[in-house]
Amino acid sequence: MVRNVEVAIIGGGPAGLAAALAAHKAGAKNVLILERDSFPGGILQQCIHNGFGLHYFGQELTGPEYAQRFIDEVEKIDSIEILLDTMALEVTPDRRITAVSPEHGLVQVQAGAVVLAMGCRERTRGALNIPGTRPAGVYTAGCAQRLVNMEGMMPGRRVVILGSGDIGLIMARRMVWEGAKVEMVCELMPYSSGLNRNIVQCLEDNGIPLHFNTTVVEVHGRERVEGVTIAQVDPATRKPKMETARYVECDTLLLSVGLIPENELTQGTGAAMDRVTSGAVVDAARQTTAEGIFACGNVLHVHDLVDNVSAEAQIAGQSAAKYAQGRLDKAETVDVTPCGAVRYVVPQRLVKGEGEAALYFRVGSAVKPARLTVKCGDAVLKTLKKPVMTPGEMEKVVIDLAKVDGDVTVCAEEG
Repeated sequence: MVRNVEVAIIGGGPAGLAAALAAHKAGAKNVLILERDSFPGGILQQCIHNGFGLHYFGQELTGPEYAQRFIDEVEKIDSIEILLDTMALEVTPDRRITAVSPEHGLVQVQAGAVVLAMGCRERTRGALNIPGTRPAGVYTAGCAQRLVNMEGMMPGRRVVILGSGDIGLIMARRMVWEGAKVEMVCELMPYSSGLNRNIVQCLEDNGIPLHFNTTVVEVHGRERVEGVTIAQVDPATRKPKMETARYVECDTLLLSVGLIPENELTQGTGAAMDRVTSGAVVDAARQTTAEGIFACGNVLHVHDLVDNVSAEAQIAGQSAAKYAQGRLDKAETVDVTPCGAVRYVVPQRLVKGEGEAALYFRVGSAVKPARLTVKCGDAVLKTLKKPVMTPGEMEKVVIDLAKVDGDVTVCAEEG
């Protein structure tokens, strides 16, 4: 039996929940959320630290508190249904979803519009090819976070962290607070990939050393991690300088070495993919090149702040509801391309028209001081100056669509 719904949302995390609420408010009378976990909220359920909601709610919340606000709103609305423990296996270009669950068995859904909100996964040791043995005690930072915060288990007592992503920085602080000793955080690049506030609050406030241009070159131990060998890397080639190698005794290695958007389902739709973000190519409505299929949140591009995820998901949910009801305007689009220090821009396409559009982007390397210029042909749409732009922090610029009559470039450079 095939279920027919107006809007189907894959993923019940912060993006999926916000998209469902926005779709309902935009007039969708039948919204279905497919969530593979046993409870909604996604990664926020294990993020028990504060710092969420400052932009969206104007107050500081923990991850579960932030998620619960959306869960409570969704549960009040009869026209929004959540299927938990339900794994989506396939999304076809004609918006038919195949999923499985213990309770419902094989589920087939035909949707008027689909919102992809699957989030992202962590890069593992296998993706890094770190030499050495394969003992117990090597975890991704997110796995360790779930063990400590939700399962009440300590991964280890002497910890080395490779990578300075936000989860790694937060787990450095968390492990110290739980009684472990964090020997150091090693970062391959000459800058952190996490937010500056996390470097200050998590590392500096707890006396944890951060070593740039440093990586782990070997893992030691047979049954359990006994130590790691670290070495500095050449800033130009990123290759280890083995003459600087030294042994660090530890029983746990946590990896915070990047996030990969979960886009296997997206690729099955035939949607065009962005090589830099590893997410889909979208327009300002967050519609992919597969008509009627929208994407938002970390499956589209990795965000720093969940507040931005919610804002983006509202755009996708609202647009999906309009598409399902035949109210989404079809108009000519123009391309948005990065240049200078800018690595990528989302959305990658804009529709000519009225109103404003927010462009989100990241630089590929630290720019200090930074000058941003947004152009349409030779016409300057927006200029912006900042003391510094770093790859660890996503930037945003708002432009006036009424001035857009051709392809747009977003360029950052020193000055």
